[in-house]
Amino acid sequence: MRSAHTVEQVRVAEAAAMATLPEGTLMQRAAAGLATSVVDLLGGAYGRRVLLLVGPGDNGGDALYAGAMLARRGASVEAVRVAGRAHAGGLAALAAAGGREVVLGRHRAPEVVIDGIVGIGGRPGLRGEAAAAVEALRGSTFVAVDVPSGVDVDTGRLDGPHVSADLTVTFGTHKIAHLVEPAASACGVVQLVDLGLDLPAAGVVALQRHDVAALIRRPGGEAQKYARGVVGVRSGSARYPGAGVLSTSGAATGLVGMVRYAGGAADAVLAAHPEVVVGEGRVQAWVVGSGGDDGAEAALTRALDDDVPLLVDADALQHLPRPLNRPALLTPHAGELAAMLGVRREEVEADQLAFARRAAEEYAAAVLLKGHHTLVAEPGGRVHVTTTGTSWLAVAGAGDVLGGLCGALLASGLSPFDAGAVGSWLHGAAATYASQGGPISAPAVAAALPRVVADLLR
Repeated sequence: MRSAHTVEQVRVAEAAAMATLPEGTLMQRAAAGLATSVVDLLGGAYGRRVLLLVGPGDNGGDALYAGAMLARRGASVEAVRVAGRAHAGGLAALAAAGGREVVLGRHRAPEVVIDGIVGIGGRPGLRGEAAAAVEALRGSTFVAVDVPSGVDVDTGRLDGPHVSADLTVTFGTHKIAHLVEPAASACGVVQLVDLGLDLPAAGVVALQRHDVAALIRRPGGEAQKYARGVVGVRSGSARYPGAGVLSTSGAATGLVGMVRYAGGAADAVLAAHPEVVVGEGRVQAWVVGSGGDDGAEAALTRALDDDVPLLVDADALQHLPRPLNRPALLTPHAGELAAMLGVRREEVEADQLAFARRAAEEYAAAVLLKGHHTLVAEPGGRVHVTTTGTSWLAVAGAGDVLGGLCGALLASGLSPFDAGAVGSWLHGAAATYASQGGPISAPAVAAALPRVVADLLR
C-alpha cells in the first residue's frame, strides 16, 4: 500500500526522528537519495551539467548537499538563489566540492534542473523571482525535491505558477500531491527515498498488487453459483442498448456466480452474454444508471425497493436521495459530481479530493470520482487513489464496464469502498494489459479482466 501523509504528519515524524539522530542526518540521507536518482536519470555524473534552483529552506539544503555529491563525482554543478537566502551549510558544501553560485541567465545550459525552491511547507503558487526562474527554464528537464515547488501539498490543487517535474524524489513517505490530481501530473515519475520515519496511518492511500489480491473473494471447494453472489444490472435502454451490454460485460467476468439483467436492452444483452439470466429476481447488489435514459429514475426506485447494496452511475445519479440509507457506491465523472453538488465542473477538477470527500459525506456513500487518478472516498474522509491505467482508457463505454465490475465485487461481499478501490484498480490494469501501448475499446477492457485477475492471484 502506497501511503500519502499530510504535511503535519510528516513534520511530527521528522521531529521525532531528529530527536534521536545526529544533527543533519535526515538531510544527508535525503541528499544522497536525490543525488543517486539524478545520476540514474542522467546515466552518470561525470561531465554532466546540473543547475540547482534553491530557496532558503531545508529543501534548498537538500538540493545543495546533493549538488555537492554530484560535483564530487565530476558533474558541473551551478546554483541559483531564488530568494536571497540559502542554506549556509549546503552552500559551503557545494563550494568545497567545486560547485559554484551563479546568477540566473549566466549559467551553462543545464542537462537537468533540480528544483529546491520550496518544500512541503511552501504556499501554493510561486511568486516573484521563483516564478520568473521557473518560467525562464521552461522546457528543461526538472527534478523536484520532495514536491514540485508551487503545488498544494495537502490537497493536490494547483493555484498559480508551479514546477512541472519530469521526476520527483520524495523523502520518508508519499505526500497527497503525489497521488491526487491535478498536482500528481505535475510530479512526473515519483521516487521514494526511505528515511526510516515512524509514520501514523494515512488517510489517502494507493492500493498495490498484493493489496488488491488480498481483497478479491476466491471461491472455495464447496462453492456454488448462488453462494458466490448474484449481481443485478438495471442499465441500458432502447436508445442506449450498448450501455446494458457493456455493464453486463463488466459484471460477467467471473467474480460472482451469476449476473441477472433487468434493464431495457435484454435482446442485445443476451446476444452478447447468453449466460446472463434476464428478469427480476434475488440479487446481492444492483448496478443502476448507465444508459438508463428516461427510465433511469424508475430503475433506481426499483433497485431501492430491494434491501441490498447499490452501485449508481450516470443517468441515475441525478435522482439520488441524500443521505442514502444503505451501502452504496456512486461512480460519477467530474461533470456528474458537479451536478450532484451544485457546483461547476471546473471547481471539481481543480479540487478533486475535497469534492469527493464532500460528496461521500452528503450522500453517506462511497464515491468513486473517475479521472486520470481515480479517487474512492468514504464518509469519514478515508480515500483510495487508483494509479493503474492508461490514457487510452478515456474511451466511450469504459465507465459502463467499470460500473458492472464494481457491482460484481459488491455482490461478492466487498464493502462499497473496497469494491470501488479494487474495481478501479482492476479496470485500469485490464486497460493497460489490453492496450499494449496502443488504442483500446471498452469491450477489450472487459475481455482482459479475467486474465488480469488470474495473473494477480498467482
